[in-house]
Amino acid sequence: MPQLSCQNLMLGYDGTTVLSDVSFDVVTGAYLCIVGENGSGKSTLMKAILKLLPPLSGNIVFGDGLIKGEIGYMPQQTAAQKDFPASVREVVLSGFLNRSGLRPYYTKDEKILASLNMERLGIINISKQCYRELSGGQQQRVLLARALCATQKILLLDEPAAGLDPNASSDMYTLIKEINDTGTTIIMISHDIAASVKYASYILHVGQQSILFSGTTGDYLKSEIGLLYSKIKDTPVSGNDGGEK
Repeated sequence: MPQLSCQNLMLGYDGTTVLSDVSFDVVTGAYLCIVGENGSGKSTLMKAILKLLPPLSGNIVFGDGLIKGEIGYMPQQTAAQKDFPASVREVVLSGFLNRSGLRPYYTKDEKILASLNMERLGIINISKQCYRELSGGQQQRVLLARALCATQKILLLDEPAAGLDPNASSDMYTLIKEINDTGTTIIMISHDIAASVKYASYILHVGQQSILFSGTTGDYLKSEIGLLYSKIKDTPVSGNDGGEK
């Protein structure tokens, strides 16, 4: 059974349809990149998977033992979030909040796992620094460590390299691939076609109100839409999503 199955989804806001007839499966351990133009519905689809937006119709089914509280999510940052006045360690530990319920403290095991995730992402040496004082690349590593504290099963990442310089972007994509290689499922929104086809095992290309392609990266590069975009894959499809539906 797939870890995640989207079945005949129709998604939208206030009676306006954004996506329709969306169906695809994600198997455990997959690396899926969701690509497409601004306004095509990528973020809307991710919100639906996170159960933050109910479908207008259709179903989203979790399998392989996955439950709602075991999804790690790394959203795009707002300007206010980048200026958050907390330590790196505090931000990373907050990834456990969804599973801690009303418990007003972090357990010993949670603190150990937070430290392991910070070490894994190369930020253990800055754990006491204030988050707002970090570079963009460091902040993204902190948010990725936070998402890992929420789950080891599946990560949903919304433009994790947005706003980073080329070196920091490359480092971020390498870290994400290393996490995927340990068995964690990755679902990532990206405008960067070059990085998507380099790292992902599956591509979901979203167009206006519909899915233009769903399948393996190899098949995507042979498809009509993949051939079109592979000609410009050295350049991102467009800039930061900036509030895209």
